Amino acid sequence: MSKVNLSVWNVEDENFWKTTGHKIANKNLWISIPALLLAFAVWIMWSIIAAKLKEFGFNFGMITAEMNPEQIIAKLKEINSLYYTLPAIAGLAGATLRIPNSFLISLGGGRNVIFVSTLLLLIPAIGVGFALQDVNTPYLTFAIYAGLSGFGGGNFSSSMSNISFFFPKRMQGTSLGLNAGIGNLGVGVMQKTIPWIIGFFLFGAIGADGNKVYGEALSGLQNAGWVWVPLLGLAAIAAFFGMNNVITGTPKLPTTIQGVSKTLYMVLLGLVAAGTGAYLLTQLKINMWIVLPVVIVLTVMLMKYATPGEIKTNLNKQFAIFRNKHNWVMTVIYTMTFGSFIGFSAAFPKLSQDIFVYTNPSDPGFVNPNAPNFMMWVFLGPVIGALIRPVGGWFSDKINSGAKVTAMSTIAQILATLAVAYFVIQARNSATPEQYWWPFFSSFMILFLTTGIGNGSTFRSIPYIFSKEQAGPVLGWPAAIAAYGAFIIPKVFGKQIQNGTPEYALYGFAIYYLFCLILNWWFYQGPKAEIKNP
Repeated sequence: MSKVNLSVWNVEDENFWKTTGHKIANKNLWISIPALLLAFAVWIMWSIIAAKLKEFGFNFGMITAEMNPEQIIAKLKEINSLYYTLPAIAGLAGATLRIPNSFLISLGGGRNVIFVSTLLLLIPAIGVGFALQDVNTPYLTFAIYAGLSGFGGGNFSSSMSNISFFFPKRMQGTSLGLNAGIGNLGVGVMQKTIPWIIGFFLFGAIGADGNKVYGEALSGLQNAGWVWVPLLGLAAIAAFFGMNNVITGTPKLPTTIQGVSKTLYMVLLGLVAAGTGAYLLTQLKINMWIVLPVVIVLTVMLMKYATPGEIKTNLNKQFAIFRNKHNWVMTVIYTMTFGSFIGFSAAFPKLSQDIFVYTNPSDPGFVNPNAPNFMMWVFLGPVIGALIRPVGGWFSDKINSGAKVTAMSTIAQILATLAVAYFVIQARNSATPEQYWWPFFSSFMILFLTTGIGNGSTFRSIPYIFSKEQAGPVLGWPAAIAAYGAFIIPKVFGKQIQNGTPEYALYGFAIYYLFCLILNWWFYQGPKAEIKNP
């Protein structure tokens, strides 16, 4: 048994688990958790960066001296919409990369995959550090780094798959819950860290006039990227020297070079699909509702026809889930929960800024002098959503039905969404919008709470709906599709903010949630339900 490749691994054997397995499994888990937390932080960092780009006047070189005031206002509205597009591009790439990541462990080995996927996050982190040094950095540069941040979104699928092979069945819930729950906390940790770390002026920066700036707020902004670099370096080193490949997860245990090269190849397929989507979205200006299915189909086709022969058979078996209608039903419902959680995490800071700070539609540069310090509070949403997730699963076990809990949380989710919309309208029509900050914020916290509860209850239902053979791939597919919420929600809010009607986005989400409530009732609770209250 080598130190890296473990060719003997039988954690269901009580003696093996006590003498050997539990130490190795726990070591791998506690190296995996911080790596996944950092992955979420880098993936969703654009939620804060987008708000800071607005605050520091990054206009991507799109404002020229020849423009008259009306042209400048129109261009500033367009630029504000582009700010929302950056977290959307990161969301698109992260969700797309989850699809190949779902199959990486069997191909490259857990240790090799986690090492490579963590190391790749250094590219967007370092790139953002340089890009934020200059307010004249082109939009395309930010768009590329936003796409590469998608490495972090994809890592969830490979990380969860990997940890599942280390623990016996009786401990799967706890180990996967720790990995996912603490990993999701990376969003909240990031949203608290970046506003704090940019207050340290370690480097210089280039201002709008082209001159070097030192010791001012702008020169600390680049820390939003640099802060993750040493942490990612440590996490990658820990994965390389501390983690293992186990034969139950990777039947053909690879060498390090084989594992790394196969991982990079599969990630490249995901990048091709995500890059195609980002190009269609930003350069050809194609509607997001067309881009989304194109990217998903392209990714699946690349997986089917451009992958090495040794995983084609495995993939074809797993593709059988596409013929099961319940896979599609659960994909729609799970997207309502996790898709909303990750999408609102990406959009909430920028939305708060647009509603309570830049409150004059006719003057995009106007700053409300009494605006709330939203950066101090927005991190709580993702933290609440992540921490409450296990409670949804626990309560579902308690009443022996995930579908019942999903129904209750969905009703609350619809009411919270409508409450947020109501306070958005009140704030927009008020001369003192800041008085509606706390009702708006409280409603949003309830919204995050309900998405977290539904997240846990929906995942709990899946093993009761599907056979043992299909449950695994079904867990992976909805998780990948739901991650597109990080693409859809910022894009929808960006468009509606540009139109001056952000409440329309919330109405649309509420209608979707109502549709999911009906789906859940029809298939799992109503008189014609084939599977009753799973």
